[in-house]
Amino acid sequence: MITQKRITEIKRKYAEIFEILENYDKTHELPFQRKRIDLTLSIETINKLKKMSQKTGKPISRIVEESI
Repeated sequence: MITQKRITEIKRKYAEIFEILENYDKTHELPFQRKRIDLTLSIETINKLKKMSQKTGKPISRIVEESI
């Protein structure tokens, strides 16, 4: 049987997780989920992103995400 003190410790330790789950119950979205969107970029920008992707080994979407 878990004591009230232990319950309080768990709630304090994992407060962020409980908040994320509470928000999920309301919105059915997790903050670390990703969504696909369409962007219109110039060919020059696309080529730069492709070069950066090849150089770093990161996908283009990750490069864009990190720059924002």
